[in-house]
Amino acid sequence: MEARWWSAPMEGESGRTVIVTGRDGIDKQMTSGKYPNLIRVAWRYNALPDGMPEEGDAELMGRVNDAFVETFRRDKAAWLVAIITGDGCRDWMFYTGNLGIFNKIFNRALEDIEETVPFEIEAVADPEWEEYRSIREQTYIPPDEEER
Repeated sequence: MEARWWSAPMEGESGRTVIVTGRDGIDKQMTSGKYPNLIRVAWRYNALPDGMPEEGDAELMGRVNDAFVETFRRDKAAWLVAIITGDGCRDWMFYTGNLGIFNKIFNRALEDIEETVPFEIEAVADPEWEEYRSIREQTYIPPDEEER
């Protein structure tokens, strides 16, 4: 089954609008207890006046995003659950049970990306998936009739 994603605006930390793309249908992973670690991968960029990335950064972010989606789709050691873009930053949120294995898969995902990407990576314990639940609560868009 292909992953279902939703996208919606949300107020960012500075009060400006950010776009949240969240993953649906991961309740089983969320409640399993197997993925207690939240990893936030941040890419701070030079923002346009609306807070979104310039064209070159947006293109590279798209390639990085596609690499993450494809690589982590095949390997279930971590779950990409949200992508937040705006206000000069793109965040990818993952949940994993093993930080070392996540690191190996993360690096494998980026093997074909030749450019240097200015990531800031933070890992914190979030066994109840509070961060994801909060974002979902604020932005979730249920599937329409055609998607069910």
